[in-house]
Amino acid sequence: MILGVSFDSPEANKAFKEKFQFPFDLLTDVQKEMSIAYGAADQESARPSRVSVLVGPDGRVAASYGSVKPDEHPDEVLADLEKLS
Repeated sequence: MILGVSFDSPEANKAFKEKFQFPFDLLTDVQKEMSIAYGAADQESARPSRVSVLVGPDGRVAASYGSVKPDEHPDEVLADLEKLS
């Protein structure tokens, strides 16, 4: 499952998803708790950084990607997913 997270309200996330036909569900993190926990923001951040986190079947972080190149990232994550098997 792939999820996106932003500081935006549920209504703003819904509008974004519909406008851009975004294929993944978006979670709202207005309190910044998840973003801080995963290292994508601090309390003073106006916006979270674009990072990816791969959570394994056991619910633990299996990989964290602090710098993402969109054209390479899917293959990188798929390779890491295979290592979890």
